[in-house]
Amino acid sequence: MKKTLLILSASLLLILGGCTSEKNATESNKKQSDELVVATSGTLFPSSYYNDKNELTGYDIEVTKEIGKRLNKKVTFKEFNVDGMLSAVQTNKADVAANDFSTNKKREEKFSLSEPIKYSFGSMVVRKEDNSGISSLDDVKGKKAAGEASTTYMKVAESLGATLVNYDNATNDQYMTDLVKGRTDVILNDYYLQKMAVAALPDMPVKILEDVYFNPSSSGLVINKDNTELKKDIDSAITDMKKDGTLAKIATSFYGEDISKKPSVTISKTIEVD
Repeated sequence: MKKTLLILSASLLLILGGCTSEKNATESNKKQSDELVVATSGTLFPSSYYNDKNELTGYDIEVTKEIGKRLNKKVTFKEFNVDGMLSAVQTNKADVAANDFSTNKKREEKFSLSEPIKYSFGSMVVRKEDNSGISSLDDVKGKKAAGEASTTYMKVAESLGATLVNYDNATNDQYMTDLVKGRTDVILNDYYLQKMAVAALPDMPVKILEDVYFNPSSSGLVINKDNTELKKDIDSAITDMKKDGTLAKIATSFYGEDISKKPSVTISKTIEVD
């Protein structure tokens, strides 16, 4: 009888221990799901940058914060360069990447992109005095194009025959200074980002080359392909933000216009890159 009681007691401890382990695991999962870890750069004005109070802000940052509120998640930001952001999402060191990421075929093979939060198109920043010798996309051939390695825009520059000058998570003033000094000739990038960057540095003798626009695009948050539930939740939050006007309000506060809607602009050419 005594031996039977000992066996029953041991079994009961195992059951209780198992319940405790399951409870701890559930609480751990809950704790993880309460946080949204976001990979970003902190150097891309006005998408992700530090303001004069040394606070991380920007369109993608504030949109992500609002998504976090709607999903009841604490948002934590971690800073990387472009490759680092994507690697962080792929290895689950971050849940999403928020840094004005547009779609492309190669990226779509590895990641999911959220419902678009921005629509735009490509543009070129050149020197004011001579347009850097560029008047069309064909003139980019042989010019020195500045950008961060592996980005879509650098791939476009390469396909146009430019010599690539790679930077690592550099700020706009560095790009513009090198362009003015002739170390580079052209910066291919998103139109609205370049428009804001040029306006923020009025003493720099640079400009956006007018009416030479390419590759209409949409951008959103980059999500691990396996994280289908998170994508669903984020898409739902973005859709609600579009409906209630929150997304348009945030967009206007950073860009001076609603870039959450498709623009009406004449595109010179669409350049396919991987």
